[in-house]
Amino acid sequence: MSALDKQVGGNHYADMPSQPARFLRDNSVPHLEGEAIYRILRHKSKNGREDLEKAIHTLELILELDYGNGNSIRESD
Repeated sequence: MSALDKQVGGNHYADMPSQPARFLRDNSVPHLEGEAIYRILRHKSKNGREDLEKAIHTLELILELDYGNGNSIRESD
């Protein structure tokens, strides 16, 4: 059995038509971006609002780490 065919601790990814891990690896998605995607994909079948709040926090981290500490998403405007 392939590791992509099983899941430890639930079935919120295993029940999806496409395995998120395969998509992220095939598309060279960076770690933090992948974390946000995972949380968005699973929110309805796992932790609901908490997963969306964690995804938003992860996106805020990406904004700060990659684009600076400004208060606006569109600092260049």
